[in-house]
Amino acid sequence: MSALICGSLAFDTIATFPGRFAQQILPEQLHILNVSFLVPTLRREFGGCAGNIAYSLGQLGGTPLVMAAVGTDGDEYLQRIESWGASTAFVRKVPDSHTAQAIIITDSDNNQITAFHPGAMQSAHLTPVPPRNDVCVAIIAPDGRDAMLQHAQQLEQAKIPFVFDPGQGLPMFDGAELKRFVAQATWVAVNDYEAQMLCERTGESLESLSSSHLRGVVVTLGAQGCDVWQQGVRTHVPGVAAGAILDPTGCGDAFRAALLYGIEQGWTLERCVKLGNRVGAIKIACRGGQNHRLDRALLDL
Repeated sequence: MSALICGSLAFDTIATFPGRFAQQILPEQLHILNVSFLVPTLRREFGGCAGNIAYSLGQLGGTPLVMAAVGTDGDEYLQRIESWGASTAFVRKVPDSHTAQAIIITDSDNNQITAFHPGAMQSAHLTPVPPRNDVCVAIIAPDGRDAMLQHAQQLEQAKIPFVFDPGQGLPMFDGAELKRFVAQATWVAVNDYEAQMLCERTGESLESLSSSHLRGVVVTLGAQGCDVWQQGVRTHVPGVAAGAILDPTGCGDAFRAALLYGIEQGWTLERCVKLGNRVGAIKIACRGGQNHRLDRALLDL
């Protein structure tokens, strides 16, 4: 069976600032902000939520089916995905457009400043959810606004259970739209900041959201682990200490790959996020979103 991953494919240009952003930005001067960061290291990585999730899911033994869009510069990325044995049948190639690009600066506290050019991602909605009987679960990850709205509706109509993972795309939607996403979804996965914004915009609490039809609300807490909300009850799953903290880019995507894998296997949500915490700890010890290696022994929880 396959997991349909609706989200972005992007190239990440990642730079490291050896200081702290907080020491360079003066709060009383924000109205005339003009800041330059010296970044001694620079590298280009394959990224985007769909690509990162598919990479980790494939290593765990899942079957990722990527649905996304790339530009005229995307052939190298398509070849990479196919090298994992994954299908690119539902990756649209958009003419006269660049593949989405993220420019990320990380400081010594692992805070990040990101500039994002959506490029071909803005055409992702032109590819509909495929009518395939082998798709048992899906995820709506950050993507073009229209793509997220339309794909969620299409998944609901196809009766395919899916995880709503708005990520950095959450601010694009108002309260009514977010309520519609939640009503269509089977699970919701957010970090603690996104959870607060989701609750503020919908007028709901995590307790009330999880007391609905949802099978669970997952709130990631970084190194502190994860909260799992089910039927109004919170269960905390402790974090896993990382061997090194090198790059947080793609940690949330690696976690979500584990979540999808566990759901596909019929695991309890608590067991799913235990695996997610382990995978996230491995990912943060590697630079880039698709350079870590996962041992199948991780699955012995």
